[in-house]
Amino acid sequence: MANDNPIKAYLKVKDHSVSLEQFSLIQNSKYGFLETFPQPTSEKLPDYYKSEDYISHTNSKRNLFEKVYHVARIFSLNQKLKLINSFSTEEKALLDVGCGTGDFLEVTKKNNWTVFGIEPNVEARSIANKKTENNVFDVEQLSKFNASSFDVITLWHVLEHLPNLDEQLLILKKLLKPNGVLIVAVPNHKSYDAQYYKEFWAAYDVPRHLWHFNKESISNLFGEFSMKVEKIKPMYFDAFYVSLLSEKYKSGKMNFFKGLWIGLCSNFKSLKTKEASSLIYIIKNS
Repeated sequence: MANDNPIKAYLKVKDHSVSLEQFSLIQNSKYGFLETFPQPTSEKLPDYYKSEDYISHTNSKRNLFEKVYHVARIFSLNQKLKLINSFSTEEKALLDVGCGTGDFLEVTKKNNWTVFGIEPNVEARSIANKKTENNVFDVEQLSKFNASSFDVITLWHVLEHLPNLDEQLLILKKLLKPNGVLIVAVPNHKSYDAQYYKEFWAAYDVPRHLWHFNKESISNLFGEFSMKVEKIKPMYFDAFYVSLLSEKYKSGKMNFFKGLWIGLCSNFKSLKTKEASSLIYIIKNS
């Protein structure tokens, strides 16, 4: 999904967590989202994930920031479970793509869902398999599942990481049952905290985040695959997490009070604008 005209940069952003390299964000002329440019090759991309600070791949609680993250995750897991339980489905077959260490799958399995996960990171996959009776696989398993296998497919902050976006969405659409539900949670670069922190906004997370979405571009993208966004929900905790990390990138230190204040301002403003720091899209297959 290369941009036809990758010349004018929307913003220049630094990789603050691994390489310290600088990347440009350019607008995709077809769908309207922002692309990281240049994008790492498939061979080099895994190198940008080699950091002990990449929390989604660990169960670490080494400092106050990570402890707060894990407390917030417990609340978030319950909210996610409540969301998928709201869908009318008989078989309750769930696929979580990019499942990390498998906490969401563990919670849903305990609530009578038949669960499967996809996780490319070897260490995270090993942890997840201990929680799911070895139902978490590497990426190539996606092509081995039968068509129309799942009632619900979830991507919690995963879509922005996926290379070959068109190919990936075709596979996911094929795996969903007719009228199945795809749940996609992604950062929203139209939020107040994104506008405030600009190039220091942690949710750009280049080059691990290849794509940077807003509501219009998500609708454009999934509309191309005859899938419709039926509902959008905010993720209020993300504003605090992202603002705290952004404050660290901007000032060089973890300024908790300033980060929490900007997160609070972002959430408050989103009540009117509907532009929360991260958004959950409930997308219906057809």
